Amino acid sequence: MRTVPKQTAFIAIVDDEESIRRAFLRLMRSAGLAAECFSSGAEFLNSLAICEPRCVVLDLHMPGMSGFEVQALLAHSWPHLPVIVVTGHHTVETRVQAMSAHPLAYLLKPIDDRLLLDAIGMAVK
Repeated sequence: MRTVPKQTAFIAIVDDEESIRRAFLRLMRSAGLAAECFSSGAEFLNSLAICEPRCVVLDLHMPGMSGFEVQALLAHSWPHLPVIVVTGHHTVETRVQAMSAHPLAYLLKPIDDRLLLDAIGMAVK
């Protein structure tokens, strides 16, 4: 995936599934939004030292550092950064845990493109 220049405002897509990252990236580009993909929570968090996105689309269930862990770190250290949580493994417990860190949206996979773009629109306005 191409790297977005540092000065460009972008949407961060954090998901361990390459096909999901590619689909989200295509959707962002079709909507005229710059996006950068990250295959792990650790990779994304390391990138924050270089540049900060306008919002984060964050998968909850990833190997290594989970989206829950990333979300907690963001809520603590970057509370102004809007997070849109996405998951393909929805349970009541998952939703309660995710919502405790106050994401902008909680969306279920497969994602409705319009819902995701609407949530991003709220984040970047």
